[in-house]
Amino acid sequence: RFGDFAAVDNVSLDIRRGEFFSLLGPSGCGKTTLLRMIGGFELPTEGEILTYGRVSTLLTLGAGFETELTGRDNIDLAGAFLGIEQSQMDALTPAIIEFADIGKFIDAPVKTYSSGMRARLGFSIATSITPDILLLDEVLGTGDATFRSRSRARVKELVGKARAIVLVTHDLTFVGEFCNR
Repeated sequence: RFGDFAAVDNVSLDIRRGEFFSLLGPSGCGKTTLLRMIGGFELPTEGEILTYGRVSTLLTLGAGFETELTGRDNIDLAGAFLGIEQSQMDALTPAIIEFADIGKFIDAPVKTYSSGMRARLGFSIATSITPDILLLDEVLGTGDATFRSRSRARVKELVGKARAIVLVTHDLTFVGEFCNR
């Protein structure tokens, strides 16, 4: 609740491993607020949210980056935040950098990145850690056509690995192609 306004009210969900669940509805109906609660960024005013496993979010691509640090440093920071061992992040970093495809900017401060570069790096990090639960909010239309195609292929990979994915989108074509609920 925000004052008298109930952003999310009387919702009950049970999303299981292997499901690709889509939240659809008009702008302002509470979809993003629900994702933020599932991701632990907002607490429900009443009721409870229970999640089991590692949650990775793409609620706002590039949000949460430490802008004074480089992209490479933010990869490490994201890993530490998610409780991933540094050795595992070191092993994942080359693939994250390759997928983000931002070239030499990986070693530049994130404050110098365009919004598209931040989105690419955020998407690459969030989808490289193979989360148990991946939360996506209107992210698959980000970037140029080549990156959008690679992003869709990456999400398809995650679906194939039987991870739970919760997507907010207005792209009914994507929903029809990928979502099973």
